[in-house]
Amino acid sequence: MQARGWDRADVILFTGDAYVDHPSFGAAVIGRLLEDEGLRVAIVPQPNWRDDLRDFRKLGAPRLFFGVTAGAMDSMVNRYTANLRLRSDDAYTAGGKAGFRPDYAVTTYTRILKRLYPNVPVVIGGIEASLRRFTHYDYASDSLMAPILIDSGADLLTYGMGEKVTREVARAVRNGFNIKLLRKLRQVAFVAPGDYAGRLDPARTIMLPSHEEQLRDKRAFGAAFCTVETQSNLMEPESVLVEPVADRCVVINPPHPPLSSDELDSAFDLPYERAPHPRYDGKGAIPAWEMIKFSVNIHRGCFGGCSFCTISAHQGKFISSRSQRSIMAEIERIKQMPDFRGHLSDIGGPSANMYGMHGRDTELCRRCRRPSCLHPSRCRNLDNDHRPLIELYDRICAVKGIKRAYIGSGIRYDLFDDSPYLETVIRRHTSGRLKVAPEHTEEHVLELMRKPPFAMFEQLNERFREICSRNGLRYQLIPYFISSHPGCTERDMAALAHKVLGRMHFTLEQVQDLTPTPMTLSSVMFYTGENPYTGRPVYVARSQDDKRAQKAYFFARSDRSAGRLSPARSAKREAAPRHTGAAPKGAKGTKR
Repeated sequence: MQARGWDRADVILFTGDAYVDHPSFGAAVIGRLLEDEGLRVAIVPQPNWRDDLRDFRKLGAPRLFFGVTAGAMDSMVNRYTANLRLRSDDAYTAGGKAGFRPDYAVTTYTRILKRLYPNVPVVIGGIEASLRRFTHYDYASDSLMAPILIDSGADLLTYGMGEKVTREVARAVRNGFNIKLLRKLRQVAFVAPGDYAGRLDPARTIMLPSHEEQLRDKRAFGAAFCTVETQSNLMEPESVLVEPVADRCVVINPPHPPLSSDELDSAFDLPYERAPHPRYDGKGAIPAWEMIKFSVNIHRGCFGGCSFCTISAHQGKFISSRSQRSIMAEIERIKQMPDFRGHLSDIGGPSANMYGMHGRDTELCRRCRRPSCLHPSRCRNLDNDHRPLIELYDRICAVKGIKRAYIGSGIRYDLFDDSPYLETVIRRHTSGRLKVAPEHTEEHVLELMRKPPFAMFEQLNERFREICSRNGLRYQLIPYFISSHPGCTERDMAALAHKVLGRMHFTLEQVQDLTPTPMTLSSVMFYTGENPYTGRPVYVARSQDDKRAQKAYFFARSDRSAGRLSPARSAKREAAPRHTGAAPKGAKGTKR
């Protein structure tokens, strides 16, 4: 600040991540966007919240507002495993060290700032604020929590991806923080008096069940989620959502329509340093940065609508794709990086192969209320032509200095039919391991996950083997699977182990036990024990014993005496799982 001749900053951002000035890191994007709008921006990464709070004091108060984000992940997912144990590392911290961010980081940081600077506005955003903007289920506390605006005391919340709303906030506050003006913006939320809803247009206002009603009645919580999810997946939503909380209410204005290519390009084209801040020199690598520094994000959004995933809730269902001009410009910048050796680690996005995809008839998309374009079957209006993506790959590979361009993101195998896309990726863009996500094998579990039938994965496996055999390639197909999803029992996990480990001879490494995260259908089913859309009961493995028992089937061993697969057991003896009726013979009373 001294070098720039600043006496104070206009905006000071606090983030739970180490600072990497790169378009894949949210705080960097928001900082560059605000800077591009003419504001003086300072960023404080991973402030110490346990000492005398000097990190919160050292830059003083900003002229306009503080901005707060937990970082690229929800802080509770970042800090705790599915078994609610503290993680031993943090991919967004130098050296991968854990312990540099607090629980509920957005609320913790905001409360500190409000205590130190009670008259300075605080704007919260990022994925933690975005997905906790309504009453939500919090897995760590096993309870419903109030909207984060209530608990944190923040003045304004911006949700979803911030490229457009950040610029609008910057323009609205240029001459001061005018809350009345800010409340008119799209894609913001704020707290208002209880009678505020009476001043809104009733034709464009949706009243959700109150927070107190949702605490009393799980079905009210489920109904609120269905309304929120439906509104979030509209192409051009217009309704304001209002959730009463005690004598106040949380007001959520409708989001912006999907970004155009020009709007998306404008964020990626900003002058990022594309590197961690020099303050981290000698402190160890930042794992998340090492993973993506030679990768290129080519689109935004996902229309898969998987029940356990927050991508569509945060980024939207409709795809916004970058222009080839912007993508090629980023590749030219990557080529100038001192340690680049000609290999791009990933040309992808939330799903690798949704670039440029959209509905053939936009009018049908405007009327659509489905959460997924692929479930229960692929929408007939979806244009899933992979040729633009293949053409992009070809253009990238033709760039002088690019030896290989790999696809590291997961691929939706229910999209490409007989397209040459799969063979193109296997032959030219795979480093030897192709990632896909069948998630489970049993149809009733897949239905609750909003995933395609397992038969499609079996067909993919055969096609993958045939292509590799024909081209003399010894490549691996790497499937992702999830245990303990609502609807999944031990019997279902035993069936998964039999099909995948036994019959198909996979050795699994990309597996996880479900962590229910806010604003997902899976977390609602986990909490309520039923599908909120149908009201039908759903089995839920709630206890940590039950969850560990299910995950053990991913590492099943052959039980020759029984002629079947049994879950792997650790040396530590634990109580038998509550749901034992479906366990393989001999499982009860054995070590797990």
